[in-house]
Amino acid sequence: MNERGRFNERGRFAPSPTGELHLGNARTALLSWLWARQADGEYAMRVEDIDLPRVRAGMAERQLDELAWLGLDWDGPPIFQSRRTDLYEDALRKLRGHVYECFCSRTEIAAASAPQGDEGPRYPGTCASLTRAQRDERCRTRAPSLRLRVPPGPLSFHDEILGDQTFDTQQLVGDFVLRRGDGVFAYQLAVAVDDGAMAITQVLRGADLVSSTARQILLHRLLGHREPRWAHAPLVVTPGGERLSKRDRPLSLSALRARGADPRRIVADLAHLSGMTAPDRCEPRQLIGSFSLSKVGKAPVPIGPLPY
Repeated sequence: MNERGRFNERGRFAPSPTGELHLGNARTALLSWLWARQADGEYAMRVEDIDLPRVRAGMAERQLDELAWLGLDWDGPPIFQSRRTDLYEDALRKLRGHVYECFCSRTEIAAASAPQGDEGPRYPGTCASLTRAQRDERCRTRAPSLRLRVPPGPLSFHDEILGDQTFDTQQLVGDFVLRRGDGVFAYQLAVAVDDGAMAITQVLRGADLVSSTARQILLHRLLGHREPRWAHAPLVVTPGGERLSKRDRPLSLSALRARGADPRRIVADLAHLSGMTAPDRCEPRQLIGSFSLSKVGKAPVPIGPLPY
């Protein structure tokens, strides 16, 4: 808390080192940085490398270097999820009464449940009521994942960009995984534990993650965390409306940097995409005074041909 007894704001950006950062990632990072810095808040950098088999060697260091090249800074050293597994194990112990073992494969889940859009098949609760004898028998042939028992009914929250949101997680995805059968902690658990442990008060990320928020709020409440405020920025898309991906090499920060692009021009273009008035070249700090989440807009943002 500060001298007025109010909680200091603390934002974060959390890249995953499984591929190169593109301009959409950079825009999200810039917006989250501006939101925190405008409130004289702290800003943390967290590397989400919990799924080690998918991590590309040296990618985390490259991503951090590229974010600094854009003019973004952060308070304290970057935090790596791969070094925080004790925290996730402790969270699972706290959630023990809300968790059960699941022995279903993805194929079995898909066969038992109709797909639900981008979220994939809803888990039908196959293992939710197994007896101890049944679990012991299945443990002989398959290592179980751990799922959270999700209560029925909708959960609502306010999004600082998209407005009021409501999701029924039980209807959307059912009981969701907290730790996979191979021992890897799931995104939902790691993110909620880290945001709570790091005292994050602001979470700004891409709109493709908005439905995850209800799951994370549920975990925050079960773990006794103070919930952050939420903001989900519409994605940057191609002129044809397709979302950018880590395979869009021409739009990656590393490719732009290699071509000699001026990072100040990139920052200015990202500001323009976000409804801000900015000179043709600027540094992030020059945008703090004019930044507002209300300018960001609610629709996906198409990006045209690059001038650099």
